[in-house]
Amino acid sequence: MKNEIVNKVEKRSIINIDLTDYAPANNIIELDIADFLFQRLILREKDFRIQLEKTNWAIHKDKIIALICSADCIIPMWAYMLITSHLNKHNIDVYYGQKTELFNNLFIENIKKINTFELKNKRIIVNGCGDIKVPEKAYMEITKKLQPVVKSLMFGEACSAVPVYKKK
Repeated sequence: MKNEIVNKVEKRSIINIDLTDYAPANNIIELDIADFLFQRLILREKDFRIQLEKTNWAIHKDKIIALICSADCIIPMWAYMLITSHLNKHNIDVYYGQKTELFNNLFIENIKKINTFELKNKRIIVNGCGDIKVPEKAYMEITKKLQPVVKSLMFGEACSAVPVYKKK
């Protein structure tokens, strides 16, 4: 057949990587220590402990907690430990920082876990579109991870890929 359609992408054995596959799977919610303070300003240990005991931590099951304090006050380090202890009892992951910061850091952790063995000397396209906003640092991290092992690295879609790196 003279006019046969040839899939050049398949022929060149290009591997597509969709970075949205590496987004944190669990929902991330912010937990504000200020909600447990007297008038959102003062940590009274006895009241703080009572409120933590009365809290239904199970509602956060299958979520990741980004622990913050929005109040401009001094929070003793043991308060963070105490909240973490309550969350640990329910096997709930907790990290310090804002939701977007935590999302980005977990995204990067997932990229760092990629096994590059099967990608050695392959042509890779990192897709640029998806339902989830991929942080800029994820594109930087995937480049650092893949460049030492791949034959070529591109960004975009097969029909309009932007070359990023090619092994010489």
